[in-house]
Amino acid sequence: MQQEPNHRQSSAPIESEPAVEADKVPGDNSAQGQNLISAAGKQLLTFAIVAVVGLLVTMFLLDALAGLTSSQSTVSSSAIDYENNEITSHLRDEPPQMNSMRSTDSISGQVLNHVMEGLLRYDEYGDLVGGVAERWALDGNVMTFHLRENARWSNGEAVTAHDFEFAWKNVLAPSTGSQYAFILYPILNAEAANNGEVPLDDVGVQAVDDFTLEVTLETPIAYFDRMVAFVTYMPANEAFYEQTNGRYGADADELLYNGPFMIESWVHGASMRLVKNPYYWDKERIRLDAINFAHMTSDPNTLLNLFKDEQIVMTNLGSQMLEEAMFQGWQIDRFMEGTVWYIEFNHRDGRLTTNKNLRMALTLAQDPGELVNRVIKLPGYLPGESLFPVWLQGKERPFRQEHPAPVYERNIELAREYLQKALDEMELEELPPLALLTGDSPNARMQAEYYQEVFQRNLGIDVVIDAQIFRQRLDKMTSGEFDLVMAGWGPDYNDPLTFADLFASWNLNNRGRYSNPELDAQIRIAQSSLDTGERMQAFAEIQRIIHEDVVIMPNYERGYVYVTHPELKGMLRRVIGAETDFTYAWIDGARDDRSGGDNDNQQGGE
Repeated sequence: MQQEPNHRQSSAPIESEPAVEADKVPGDNSAQGQNLISAAGKQLLTFAIVAVVGLLVTMFLLDALAGLTSSQSTVSSSAIDYENNEITSHLRDEPPQMNSMRSTDSISGQVLNHVMEGLLRYDEYGDLVGGVAERWALDGNVMTFHLRENARWSNGEAVTAHDFEFAWKNVLAPSTGSQYAFILYPILNAEAANNGEVPLDDVGVQAVDDFTLEVTLETPIAYFDRMVAFVTYMPANEAFYEQTNGRYGADADELLYNGPFMIESWVHGASMRLVKNPYYWDKERIRLDAINFAHMTSDPNTLLNLFKDEQIVMTNLGSQMLEEAMFQGWQIDRFMEGTVWYIEFNHRDGRLTTNKNLRMALTLAQDPGELVNRVIKLPGYLPGESLFPVWLQGKERPFRQEHPAPVYERNIELAREYLQKALDEMELEELPPLALLTGDSPNARMQAEYYQEVFQRNLGIDVVIDAQIFRQRLDKMTSGEFDLVMAGWGPDYNDPLTFADLFASWNLNNRGRYSNPELDAQIRIAQSSLDTGERMQAFAEIQRIIHEDVVIMPNYERGYVYVTHPELKGMLRRVIGAETDFTYAWIDGARDDRSGGDNDNQQGGE
């Protein structure tokens, strides 16, 4: 999943988690008011008083109206509200796409994994367990899911096999334009339908009855059950979807929920409040009554201050925060989130970066170890070597142990030779400035400036930094408005294929539009083979091709150093699924309603 720059998946061009700027406070106009009074006398003073009173009344009315438009919800100002069994946290940015059939990013995925549920999910131990499906079986190339009859939407209607069939076929519909349609390609005729070659009715997913979903695969594969836990495989109620008139997922009341929580209010760009879903089939497992994402920012100083003031329950720490955290005596934890970060080159026709010698020159002029150790300076980060992170499992040992990643060592003299070859091939005397697209967070800018300085110092190449908020950055990546982009990718499911097919010619998350028939052929082997050794060899070939063709410039594998409120228990940090998972969390010392009765927030239920 695309990481917010960065979420994870995820991704994330380099900690390019975009920060939201604080509102500007208008300047003090009191001196100007005194001049006006002395010049105009008592009459104007009276008018001024009336105007001030009017302004105050207007502000009061606007504040009241704002309360109404946010579903009359109250967002706690404290990290933990013991009386109401609620916590307050933050999101790194505004979720760009809450329609699970079109979502591609880790921030939206973070929320979707709290408010929606697919056929399967991951439990507190990271094991795959039943979600809406209570049991499932693979027979040859047919997988059958048997759904729970007590699974409900937040309007009380049953979640049925028809909801999954509708959602999956809608993902594949060419008119939807889902960038994640490729993840359904293991299903029979899914790729052909997505390309408009066969009707959607030919896709191998069928609701046999309300609670039986039958999925026919192109070929038997052993990892399909891991894929259906991903957000693109989540259900959608067709009748409700049609009622939204194209705005499905655009606001709190334009989503129907079947997960542990519901979005009660969503103030765009500012906050989001989740409340416990009284219709969720496993609601007794959920111990929190509400989660207030009262802040949408990735600014490290803002988050540190919010945590110090006990206004949020957790925050990641930047290198400059570690000393403060130790001084405060906070418990510091580490988490290797599983994502890889890299600079992706634009391989579209007409871009300078289609020249392999230029890509080689840029790669040889920099050093991921320097970036990690001298610029980022955080425990848990690993210098980037491959598209495949170190935690992926191979046949018998970790994949990277069985198939070590080939790497380019920094060699400035050789880099300059490659640059001259590139200039000769492009018939240029000097290279025009290159556009580096990145996020607008302090960390993203810091890393972009590192590359800007390195390429200028070592190669004499000018780099123009194009820093954008998360949504705008994703839009520019999709439209190809960059030469280089700082990007990140996190796993969608637990198999090396979740990284291996990223640069397939048919994958729309391949933002630089790299295309190589040799790479595509190896991906097809990895997709279809049942032989683990053959699959791992295909992944090794993919790793080699990406290295030799300089498809990307690896930066790092990201780890987090973070702190949590001591009274918050059970919060999970995940490599697969929601990066921060509160669905198993509870407040130490708060009341626990699981032993009897609905909680105060519930409006009914089964």
